[in-house]
Amino acid sequence: MLSYIKGKAEDFFPGYFALVMATGALSIGSFLLSYEVIAKVLLYINIVAYLCLWGITLIRLFGYFHKLKMDLMSHEKGPAFFTLVAGTSVFGSQLIIVGGNHSFSVFLWGLAIALWIVVMYTFFSAVTIRKDKPSLAEGINGAWLIAAVGTQSLSILGTLLSDYVQNGVEIVLFFTLCMYFLGCMLYLNIITLIFYRFTFLKLEFSAYTPPYWINMGAVAITTLGGSTLILHASNWSLLGEITPFLKGFTLFFWITGTWWIPLLFILMIWRHLIHRYPLTYDPQFWGMAFPLAMYTTSTFQLSKALELPFLTIIPHFMVYIAITAWIATFLGMLAHESRNIVNHIKAASKGKA
Repeated sequence: MLSYIKGKAEDFFPGYFALVMATGALSIGSFLLSYEVIAKVLLYINIVAYLCLWGITLIRLFGYFHKLKMDLMSHEKGPAFFTLVAGTSVFGSQLIIVGGNHSFSVFLWGLAIALWIVVMYTFFSAVTIRKDKPSLAEGINGAWLIAAVGTQSLSILGTLLSDYVQNGVEIVLFFTLCMYFLGCMLYLNIITLIFYRFTFLKLEFSAYTPPYWINMGAVAITTLGGSTLILHASNWSLLGEITPFLKGFTLFFWITGTWWIPLLFILMIWRHLIHRYPLTYDPQFWGMAFPLAMYTTSTFQLSKALELPFLTIIPHFMVYIAITAWIATFLGMLAHESRNIVNHIKAASKGKA
């Protein structure tokens, strides 16, 4: 089993922390919608998942650092490292909202900020100065928007933690407000390239991968970030002063995310039903489960922030779609890993024989 884990770590998909993102977002959404049993079960699953993923990541960091570094500096795999930031922050938010414990979330916020600094500036520096750059069609994909997701996740967790700060709450909220606007900037810049890639460059059905759902997921978490700031406006005078602007900006991002959903489903039908592309498990499918869960959660919080109770109709039915997507992906993961373990044991047995 140890050799299997080492082999897994060597080529470990850096975006696997999207599992923690999806589970955390769905747990928070379920809790807000009063499905507390589901929320608690997902919390326990996420604790195990987060620890396991970090274990594999640390093995890769110390045992296969060269491969990790090459992945981080590549156009294709580098953006997936932002799932470490987002997964850590979403898990911290889950501990506060669902677990009712903020103490460990303070540590997670500090860890997420450190990870954000390392990944953000290593990745963007590397892809900027490298000589052999891929074409736009080959280099850009939906995973790039996880840079915006990770940034917004820092804003959300920090804003939630501001409720427990006795001194310096203005500093915390100033930082989270800045991260919110920075996340907005990253989304608007990157989505322009992706939209251009969608509409003016040839898109093969095989190239339409699940991370393109982050087109919607990034604006969903931006909506949650803005809604969380609005709901904490009473904690800082400046937030109260700019609340009308935040409301308009947050609604703008929510409707953008809502617009993406039908198009993304149509493109899935085009890929899997029309072109019959195999619908087999891939860790990238967590990049689809997360946006559906985050849209559910963000819409519920938006209804509270804008005082529009009729919007709660949406999360009350979207949560079932999100749960279905999460269960399907989770079962696919278990089946996939079980087959890999069995095959590894058989291969090891033959080797001994």
